[in-house]
Amino acid sequence: MKQFFKFLFASCLGTMLALFLIVGLVFWRSMVMVKKANAAAKVKPNTVLKITLGDPIPEKANNMAVSGADFNLEGTAGLYDYTRALELAKEDDKIKGIYMELNPGAIGMATMSKIRESIADFKESGKFVISYGNYYSQSGYYMASVGDKVYLNPAGGIEFGGFSAQIPFFKKFIDRMGIKAQVYYAGKFKSATEPFRREDMSPENRLQVREYLEDNYQFFLKGIAESRSIPVGSLRKMADNLEIQFPTDALDKKLVDGLKYKDQLLDELRDRIGLDEKDDINTMSIKSYFKSAKKPSNFRAKNKIAVVFAEGNIVDGKGETGNIGGDRYSKIIRDIRNDDKVKAIVMRVNSGGGSALASELIWREIEEAKAQGIKVVATMGDVAASGGYYIACNADKIYAEPNTITGSIGVFGMLPGVGEFMKEEVGITFDTIKTGKFSTLGSPFFDVTDTEGAIIQRSIDSVYLQFLTRVSNGRDMALPDVKEVAQGRVWAGTKALSIKLVDELGGLDDAINTAAELADLDDYKISQYPKTKEPLQQLIDSFTGKKSVQSMIKSEMGEEYYQYYLQAKEIKNMSGIQARMPFQIIIH
Repeated sequence: MKQFFKFLFASCLGTMLALFLIVGLVFWRSMVMVKKANAAAKVKPNTVLKITLGDPIPEKANNMAVSGADFNLEGTAGLYDYTRALELAKEDDKIKGIYMELNPGAIGMATMSKIRESIADFKESGKFVISYGNYYSQSGYYMASVGDKVYLNPAGGIEFGGFSAQIPFFKKFIDRMGIKAQVYYAGKFKSATEPFRREDMSPENRLQVREYLEDNYQFFLKGIAESRSIPVGSLRKMADNLEIQFPTDALDKKLVDGLKYKDQLLDELRDRIGLDEKDDINTMSIKSYFKSAKKPSNFRAKNKIAVVFAEGNIVDGKGETGNIGGDRYSKIIRDIRNDDKVKAIVMRVNSGGGSALASELIWREIEEAKAQGIKVVATMGDVAASGGYYIACNADKIYAEPNTITGSIGVFGMLPGVGEFMKEEVGITFDTIKTGKFSTLGSPFFDVTDTEGAIIQRSIDSVYLQFLTRVSNGRDMALPDVKEVAQGRVWAGTKALSIKLVDELGGLDDAINTAAELADLDDYKISQYPKTKEPLQQLIDSFTGKKSVQSMIKSEMGEEYYQYYLQAKEIKNMSGIQARMPFQIIIH
């Protein structure tokens, strides 16, 4: 028996040592990979910047939720990186041009147009921009069309049939399940709850979606028309009649300059930069180039402008990477305003909103910063609506992109009623003893009474009035005028300008320049917030249970259908009163 335990102990010890050795080797290898990924690569002569745009682009590098399925040790380049890198590449003699190999991706139109604008500026240097695709989605073609030459695979295609907004409705499903969506809202255009209380779009929602979809479509067509020298009317006719069905159609209609296979495209690139047939083409990603070429911060500058990137859903508590936790962001702004070197704050908002309470906490800290004499400028990305507008409305000046989705000034609350579902489908019933008439208010197992419903609606109306008042004070508008453009209605950036919800059309650079002017700063440095995790830590986080499950779901469903899963999943974050725009509207 002693021998048995002796061998058992030895065996266990050997196994443990082996495991420690394996873990140690994996950790060491991961560190080497991360160090390599973070090391700035040298920019070689005759380098071509390669842009793919297949994955979502956050406003700030690495400021998005990641999973093991789509993790990149190099990190994720943010919009800020893209615009700065292209600005540097324009003057860099080692960069000979840009090669875009575009794939369908989930990138917002405002983000896409800002990168496209930067590429158009890069072209002014006289350097080439070549676009190539096996298949162009509409947003992909919009980006590609800015190129000097646009090529398509002879066996490929272009999606060019106009925009459509596709909104899922869950009412029949939850009715069949025996679940009640007990909904309370303020604002006749506040359509975020429609998927749970209707089977189709309300007339008000249909009106607002059609309007901002058309605004975005016009912007899309105008950009292509200018780049390809094709009248907007002709482009619209092509889409309305679905005239682009085959690659040859795209060539005949001058949407592309040629039909080429990849090897032919690479040969042209070699010719452009003077390489022999078998020479390798030096390419660099935007992320790698920005690391290598970016200029160091001006450490001699005493004054700072703090740029706060607020992107994702607004949630209660700390939140996590990829969303806006009310507690976390209010602390970020509190720490910023307590830094004597900070003279201005730029809020870069890309959010469809969320928790009204969390939005109020962030609004309060911005108000306190202003009271201390700190200038605040807001700038909007793809979307800054509902709670996203709430946290921007008291800025000294607000910028929006022409195709930003903003407004949606309204609130709602929703309580699920699952009593019938639990009884009929699960076989569980609930009874209660109450010490007060409203002791079960908020319980999902007991339906809301008329009296309780009236109480909830009063609370919704109170928060709505608070939201309206915040906008009225922040925008220096009379309350009746705010009510006229509120009602939960969504607006495109161009319309938001005309109704005074924003001050000017422009982007992050415009906002930073204005912040410097307002704060009377000639010499300053930029500090970015929130601080994001290093790639290794994100890699470790990505393999925790929750994110691993999401990785598998995304892998199985694909990007398009995964968006609908995320919409349904967001229901659990809708506790409390919400300042949230309609569910994500996927534009095809």
